[in-house]
Amino acid sequence: MRRVLAAVGETTDDALHPPPGLGQLRTLLTRLEQAGTPVRLHIEGEPAELPASVDLSAYRIIQESLTNTIKHAGPGAGAEVVLAYAANRLRIEIRDDGRREPHRGRPSVYASGGNGLRGMRERTRLLGGRFSAAHGPDGGFVVRAALPLHRTEHPDLEGHL
Repeated sequence: MRRVLAAVGETTDDALHPPPGLGQLRTLLTRLEQAGTPVRLHIEGEPAELPASVDLSAYRIIQESLTNTIKHAGPGAGAEVVLAYAANRLRIEIRDDGRREPHRGRPSVYASGGNGLRGMRERTRLLGGRFSAAHGPDGGFVVRAALPLHRTEHPDLEGHL
């Protein structure tokens, strides 16, 4: 867990505030709604207890994706979060309706690969999962991550988790 967090520049030394997980997701979504960003949540499959590293990473991926929606999708944009539980993985998809068009002649802010996307990609990679982020076919932006629920043999994780 510490290796995953250190890779994206976070620490785990705050004992008074344990790391968040999907148990706090509805609170996050309520705060976003109150701030004017509507978010729909869809859950597929039977929610299961997740390994701590997967639980934290899933929450942070969703949190960062929704932060990007607020920052880059434009006023009045909304989003949808899908959590799909399977026996061996958690699939996450966050879509926004992207009301802002990319600037002509230069890549969109999303595509610039800022620290948010880099952090989500790194979290996913360290867990042995798959990650993608791109403009949606009908506008907006889509972030997808598939996180394995069981430890996989991954060279960067050997002896660290």
